[in-house]
Amino acid sequence: MRYSREHKQETHERIVKRASVRLREKGAHGIGVADLMKEAGLTHGGFYAHFDSREALVIEAFAHAMDRGTERWRKLGEQTPPEKRLAAIVDSYLTPLHRDDPGHGCAVPTLGAEIARESPKTRKAFAAKLEQMVDMLAGQISDAPPKAARKRAMAVLATMMGTLVMARVAGNGEFSDEILAAGRDAVLGRTPAPKPVAKKSASRKAATAARH
Repeated sequence: MRYSREHKQETHERIVKRASVRLREKGAHGIGVADLMKEAGLTHGGFYAHFDSREALVIEAFAHAMDRGTERWRKLGEQTPPEKRLAAIVDSYLTPLHRDDPGHGCAVPTLGAEIARESPKTRKAFAAKLEQMVDMLAGQISDAPPKAARKRAMAVLATMMGTLVMARVAGNGEFSDEILAAGRDAVLGRTPAPKPVAKKSASRKAATAARH
């Protein structure tokens, strides 16, 4: 059966979207072509009708994930006053929800270390998308000239992504939440609120009084 060009394009996009989620969940080498095609409802043999190689699919899949992340930030910026845009992006990124759902989150913390070991072609494609992300974030920083904003954006991204990796390593308990909060405070220059000093219990006060 011959399919229309539109049908082929829709199928291609479906494969890329599924692969994008699964690669972020399992890693660049955690799932094979056969499994990806099966999830898309296609046969393994149909893969090469859409992609020249597995590498081509990986590149498209993480590019799709990074494009979605960048677009999400852009829309958030459009809905937020200029002076609050960076904080809104940081606060939306360093959350327990993002930490616990890598399949629908940022591709850099989930795939960055693996991509760094891939071919020059893959690394170049990844770097181009990362630079787009940096430039978009720099555009949300309203209190600095372009060069300074770009430099700050790089530092912000590095801190956010490193924080997310650490938080995931720590699990999803109190320690992990502390890491997320520390990352948010560090990026935005916030001073953490001091923890309230626990009051002495009545029995402890009585014991203290008895000794004096």
